[in-house]
Amino acid sequence: MSSQLPHLDEVLEEHDEAEPSTKKRREDDEMDITPMIDITFLLLIFFILQSTPDKSTAIQLPDASNGAPVSQMESTVFTIGDSGAESNPVYNADGKIEAFRLPDDPKEQAEAIRAAVEEGLAAEGKSDVIIKADKAVKCRAVQSVMKAASKVKGVKLHLAVLTPK
Repeated sequence: MSSQLPHLDEVLEEHDEAEPSTKKRREDDEMDITPMIDITFLLLIFFILQSTPDKSTAIQLPDASNGAPVSQMESTVFTIGDSGAESNPVYNADGKIEAFRLPDDPKEQAEAIRAAVEEGLAAEGKSDVIIKADKAVKCRAVQSVMKAASKVKGVKLHLAVLTPK
């Protein structure tokens, strides 16, 4: 009789092969949503890049309320060029005119700026100083001209940025 009954080990093996365990089934039931999130972000980026803004809803910005035009004819004008070097050329003119280029030495340049501002104020009553600079000029170059021009009492400084055409 004992030879006809299957052994316990054989029964357990058959049971394991027939039906997977509940732990294994739970792992398979979980779904990885990472690819779905990736696709969602890709679609979002695509639609943002492909959309065109509505030009009828563009915002009209008001004119500056505290900036008034300054006459160049009644001002002392300095132009700062962009040479790509450590020091930028400074001109005592409206534009980059070599005949009006100031010295490259910082002390001599500051003295020439101060003298030009004093001369414009005393001789022609030019109390405004316009400093024009190329877009790529570093702030320190503009500040050095401002510092030299501001040594003269009674002048107003105005800044302008030159953009390439």
